[in-house]
Amino acid sequence: MKSYDCLTNDSSLASLIYVPFYPGFDIVRHLWGNYNTTVRDALGFELVSWLKNQPNWKTSGLWGRDHFFVSGRIAWDLRRPDDDDSHWGSKLMQLPEAMNMTMLSIETTSWSNELGIPYPTYFHPRRLKEVHRWQKRMTRQKRPYLFSFVGGPRANMTDSIRGELINQCLASRRNCKLLNCHSANCMSPIEVLKVFRNSVFCLQPAGDSYTRRSTFDSILAGCIPVFFHPFSAYTQYIWHLPRNYSSYSVYIPENLVREGRVSIRMQLLQVSKAEVVSMRQEVINLIPKVIYRDPRSKSKDFEDAFDIAVKGMLERVGKVRRQIEEGKDPGTGFAEPGSWKLKLKLEDGWYRERS
Repeated sequence: MKSYDCLTNDSSLASLIYVPFYPGFDIVRHLWGNYNTTVRDALGFELVSWLKNQPNWKTSGLWGRDHFFVSGRIAWDLRRPDDDDSHWGSKLMQLPEAMNMTMLSIETTSWSNELGIPYPTYFHPRRLKEVHRWQKRMTRQKRPYLFSFVGGPRANMTDSIRGELINQCLASRRNCKLLNCHSANCMSPIEVLKVFRNSVFCLQPAGDSYTRRSTFDSILAGCIPVFFHPFSAYTQYIWHLPRNYSSYSVYIPENLVREGRVSIRMQLLQVSKAEVVSMRQEVINLIPKVIYRDPRSKSKDFEDAFDIAVKGMLERVGKVRRQIEEGKDPGTGFAEPGSWKLKLKLEDGWYRERS
């Protein structure tokens, strides 16, 4: 943010106000252990109490709707619904002041004042020519495996399909590459990207939550992601990924996997070579949009994930300002001016409309 070209120290001139508060760092101190809700919520209360007393909070009647911050943890960690000590997370995003702000997060809930941004990958280029060099390499890459999975089982989660995916991968032998994180080093970028760049498709099931950094690692490697739940990408990253989800990914309903009614191998073999080429090219074209440029770079010759997020925020707050100028109520949580609708019809008849 400090290297952004259009910064001002005069908040009265600002189109947006970035709040350098790190709710992920705050709550992670208290997620494991016997911490009551008062302890978990303390810093959040302190933050909003300070913000609402700043002159810029009331600017143009926005009451914080031009403020935004970033969370490096999933939004579910910050939306505890009540004050029960046994319940997970903090209630930062339930506070009235926070409802007016926008949170950019690696995974959102269904609230309209949360917007998804890509997980950081291992690639932080300085110039567009580095991106082009990488894209060409991924385009020429030979991919001996039909599909792959990098991850571990979730034996303690009864609804998880990861165990079944691992079994199908092992049964597919030469068609599938497995990097089991229970026995392999999945923290090594070399090992992870080696698997992905050697694969045509990369399985991206839900884990502890719906989304995975692995999705963006696979895009970086030119590997077509295979999703099993719409919340894993389609309803999350509306600024960074195409609305036409079938142009860059494959969707297989997780209930079909859980019930043993689908063979991953056979399903993926049904995708024609022409479709594979088209989807892979779309994935490779997405690379600049989902990576974060090296912040030390003076070159601004391509839009990265950061640029797209800031641009999205400017458009979002601009809509709020226009509504206020027209005498309309923008509503709590940007329910009206920040609205967007996404309707998907997937293979199992699943529909979702979000606004």
